[in-house]
Amino acid sequence: TQDGMSVGKSHDGRQLEFMKTNNSLTEMKTNTHRLNLNTNPAPPQAAKLCERILLGIDQHVADLRVVRQFDGAGTQPPQRVYPGADLQRFIQKQLRLAKQVFAVYEAGPCGFVLARQLQSWGVQVYVIRPMKLDTLGKGVNTDKTDAAELVSRLDRYLAGNRKAFALVRIPTPEQEQRRCVSRQREQLRRQRQRLAAMGKSLMLCQGHHCTLRDWWEQMPWAKLSSKLPAWLLERLSVFRTLLLNVDEQLQALTKVVVAQVGQARPLGCGPLTLASATNEVGDWHRFHNRKQVGSLTGLCGGVSSSGQTHLDLCITKHGNARLRYLLIELAWRMVRFQPQCTAVQKWKHILLRPGAHARQRKRAIVAVARQLAVDLWRWQTGRITPQQLSWKMA
Repeated sequence: TQDGMSVGKSHDGRQLEFMKTNNSLTEMKTNTHRLNLNTNPAPPQAAKLCERILLGIDQHVADLRVVRQFDGAGTQPPQRVYPGADLQRFIQKQLRLAKQVFAVYEAGPCGFVLARQLQSWGVQVYVIRPMKLDTLGKGVNTDKTDAAELVSRLDRYLAGNRKAFALVRIPTPEQEQRRCVSRQREQLRRQRQRLAAMGKSLMLCQGHHCTLRDWWEQMPWAKLSSKLPAWLLERLSVFRTLLLNVDEQLQALTKVVVAQVGQARPLGCGPLTLASATNEVGDWHRFHNRKQVGSLTGLCGGVSSSGQTHLDLCITKHGNARLRYLLIELAWRMVRFQPQCTAVQKWKHILLRPGAHARQRKRAIVAVARQLAVDLWRWQTGRITPQQLSWKMA
């Protein structure tokens, strides 16, 4: 135009007028009658840190599904994060955005590697017992919904609801390495048992009932060689070769496990049992009362009570299954080798009475096993002496 202004249209159809002033253009929006004479944008304000960020992680081998929540706001859409450098960049970004970062994930086959990584980066991690996250029973259970539910439970837990989930203790690398030895030994023992049963099953299928306990060893194998046909011996030799190798490794691991404990132990409690139980517990000093010890064993009785109805149920089995059967075996041995100890004397009217019913004896032995777990905790932490428990030391 003649006054030095030009007229044009924007991409959304609004009419604009431009005024030429000293090599610069000043935009005036005629439809809103607003004049913008400042062409330099305002400097961005520094990002304000939030108090905390909550992360719900659904862990897989290939990737992680992460749902994030800022302070008390709602959950954000899930993100896919890959282990390694990608995860480290993601966590470092969260640490720059908040004063505290909390994370939660379910314990699983991937172990505690993720928890230790997050802790080393400055994140407070909670590893929880696997649980059903579809609490309403909708029939929709995906990685996204699981991660979102984990964040919701973490928020309730930090708000004071300690029953939002059950924590799993993160062992130290040394404790986990010691536990791996005893668990690997138990795996080999069961593998030897399976292979031995395969061989006996093969012989029984051909009409030969084998009553020899360790049929693969040298002397029993010599007896079988004189009775069985050549083709059957050839098939059994496959199992025998595996059994000899497994048995050799099993004996070597047994020596390693036995060397993990000292010489002091109750009579009837072998070094293998004591070492395996100690490895499963990890640290006896982590318990503060006897109820926590009993809860770990899963040997506590269940209860179903509502209104005027009260029903005592069987044991909960909510705990460490490996520790539970170790204690049951130890309880039977204590009845045999130390009937004078306090735990057995409480149930002597059942356990030491020959005519007691088998069902009563099983109930009593569960109570003895639960008490033995508490007694071992007291002994290992120095709260009580073997003499006070009426133990005979080996």
